[in-house]
Amino acid sequence: MRGAEFASLKAFFAVAQERNFSRAAQSLGVSPSALSQTIKALEEGLGVRLLNRTTRSVSTTAAGGRLFDRLEVIFSDLDGALEELNQYRDTPTGKLRISAPQVAMLHFIQPILPAFQLAYPNIELELTTDDSTADIVAQGYDAAIRLGEFIEQDMIALKLSEPLTQVAVASPKYLKQRGIPETPIELLQHSCVNWRRSGEAGLYKWRFLNGDTPFELSVKGSLVVSDCAVALQSAIDGLGITVWIREWIKAELGSGKLVPLLEQWSTPFPSFYLYYPSNKQMSSALQAFITALRSPC
Repeated sequence: MRGAEFASLKAFFAVAQERNFSRAAQSLGVSPSALSQTIKALEEGLGVRLLNRTTRSVSTTAAGGRLFDRLEVIFSDLDGALEELNQYRDTPTGKLRISAPQVAMLHFIQPILPAFQLAYPNIELELTTDDSTADIVAQGYDAAIRLGEFIEQDMIALKLSEPLTQVAVASPKYLKQRGIPETPIELLQHSCVNWRRSGEAGLYKWRFLNGDTPFELSVKGSLVVSDCAVALQSAIDGLGITVWIREWIKAELGSGKLVPLLEQWSTPFPSFYLYYPSNKQMSSALQAFITALRSPC
């Protein structure tokens, strides 16, 4: 196989995997138009249509799906063969793509970045902040961090935190103006800062406990954000009540910037996990990253 043919197959595989020319082109470092021409030339050379294209979507034909399945095995074996060479290097190398929601990015990944980059300069680390629960295999990620309740069954998951606590909070300024809610139902009379998870139409429902019985509440307010940090800062600025993980706002609670509310109703928050596909060989780069995450700072 000539180099050009191999490159064309890699290009097809990227498009079929991403189901999007723009994302595939970005991952390959080429323009969408150049990638489109490559795929067109491949199909003409093979005499078979591999992809169905519309203005909104890309999918494989029957022939394209068959080729994709074969290439997935071949490229996986090739990646494994190249990864085995890492044992002969002094330090791991390669590209590592990690996805995580913003709170996990801030509290788990950001603190280890300086030491990790210094220790492993040959690892190209690509971090994507994503609060959705997208399929990491389809998105081409090596691993991701999510709450345990959102992890698929066919994944290997490593716990990063003990169960946390979600608590409602507001600033002293807001509470002085609007009063302190004594029960969750009283939140419906308050201005609450709502959060919408990326890729979802509905707003996040606040969780509480009535004794041992959990329940959810759809609160109201004039401010809706997709960034959890904005929701927290908005509460500090006196714009309303929001919910946050108690263990991660000790400074704000200790300084009095925020006041915890409805503590007897507060509910446990699931643990965070790093997870990766069980059918994929763990690279030395991912091994190094996991070790860094699980080591005390």
